[in-house]
Amino acid sequence: MFNPQTLLRPEIAQMEEYTPIQPFEVLSQRLGIPASQIVKLDANENPYGPLPAVAEALAEYPYYHIYPDPQQGELRAALSQFVGVPAAHILPSHGADEMLDLLCRLFLQPGDAIMNCPPTFGMYSFDAGLQNATVIDVWRRADFGVDVEGVEEKWRSKGMEEKGSSSPKLLFLTSPNNPSGTWLPDAELKRLLALPLLVVLDEAYVEFADQPSRASWVLEHDNLVILRTFSKAAGIAGLRLGYGICPLWLMEALWKFKQPYNVNVAAAVAGIASLRYADQIMAVVEKLKAERARLMNALNEIDFLRPHPSESNFILCDVVGRSGADVKQALEKQGVLVRYYSKPRLENCIRISVGRPDQTDRLLHALREI
Repeated sequence: MFNPQTLLRPEIAQMEEYTPIQPFEVLSQRLGIPASQIVKLDANENPYGPLPAVAEALAEYPYYHIYPDPQQGELRAALSQFVGVPAAHILPSHGADEMLDLLCRLFLQPGDAIMNCPPTFGMYSFDAGLQNATVIDVWRRADFGVDVEGVEEKWRSKGMEEKGSSSPKLLFLTSPNNPSGTWLPDAELKRLLALPLLVVLDEAYVEFADQPSRASWVLEHDNLVILRTFSKAAGIAGLRLGYGICPLWLMEALWKFKQPYNVNVAAAVAGIASLRYADQIMAVVEKLKAERARLMNALNEIDFLRPHPSESNFILCDVVGRSGADVKQALEKQGVLVRYYSKPRLENCIRISVGRPDQTDRLLHALREI
């Protein structure tokens, strides 16, 4: 008898499934706690949500029955002013995740390779795996900085072993890094850009850093792509809006390759409204940075936590002398959600998103109860 499962690509069965955060509503039902009483600090979302102007713009927009602009002209013009790069270099996307997917599908064939610097965001290796590409890991240093020498050496050895076509094509970097909050210094990025591969720099959390975006570097480096998102600073994670800042040669390929209506109307309307009040977004960012400093000081006084410095809207903590999984579960029972890790270099760690002051108070009370 014919079994349609035999038509699947065989490597898909071997893939490790990406594990997302559980939906808010599911957790509320499972814990038996009303959603309004849950302190959600497990997914790096903006606890203040979108600006009031965004809700107003969504309510007033009259053309949801019309297909969106496939060129996203108005959104790209607003983004150009925001990031200081010509609109011709900007491609909006269905979250930054879509840009990752597009880049992997554009560049990778079975047997090709990417370079990855774990511990970092899991979607880089996941998307490469979907293309049956090899993931070459160069682990970060003990301080979670990128091992630049290790990347250079690994590229040289891979290139010599596999002769050009199988050399790594893409290098994925995150600054600030997720989940460590680590910044990649300019000098190190310049060294990595000297390698003959495409460097994809994910700046999902750059608004929370004390250093500026490298968006303008794309105008000087033909092998650099910058990824940005509205999910974090702008607080519209649920609408899925991101964008890539790319060299012109790559933009030409992306316009051919992307789905024509990849960004829905609601996301575009929300993005344009957010950018119209970018100063208000940055005011919220400053509030979160101040709360990050307060949270860091408080976490340093919890005897079983060792927080790492962060340039993002979260703080990674080593759990010392007890189980991180137990800490997560104990907090969860009190309605406080954090992210737990048990992966290499992240053994027995929790990551805590920066919340509002009242949420920080709830978290700290729960930690002290533990």
